[in-house]
Amino acid sequence: MTNEVAAGAASDNTDQDTPPSRVRFGMVVLYVRDLHASIAFYRLLGLNMPDPDPERPVAAYMEGGATRMIITTDLVAQRFDPGWIRPERSGYQQVVEFFVDSDSAVDAAWEQLTAAGYKGTTAPGHLLGPYATMVEDPDNNVVLITNEPADAETPAPAE
Repeated sequence: MTNEVAAGAASDNTDQDTPPSRVRFGMVVLYVRDLHASIAFYRLLGLNMPDPDPERPVAAYMEGGATRMIITTDLVAQRFDPGWIRPERSGYQQVVEFFVDSDSAVDAAWEQLTAAGYKGTTAPGHLLGPYATMVEDPDNNVVLITNEPADAETPAPAE
């Protein structure tokens, strides 16, 4: 198909005046083996994680009035997808990044989490850019803690 034909076909679209939908981040869902151990980890990291409702094994981290992260159990995953099974451990499955405002805050997070017995994956340093560190949560999800001050400008997307 030539570009002219493709352009002509597009001009016949009755939805062409409808602006495209903007994609926005919703949330991350982590399926964990021990909900309370994971809540303790993320609280130690500094997130205000609520206790789960006794009838519903879910903890939701909220920021700016919106849900950003859900921690729940394998049983909930299987309710949504009856065929879901936890993958065997062969490296980490997710990386969840959190921003802090200084290199010293990265260092402090590393010290606090590794001193509490969590596995440090990568010591603080300039990993491929900003100062950061990586620590595993109780389910071996990697938490990337990066020095990116809140007032840092978001770079323009590459074209």
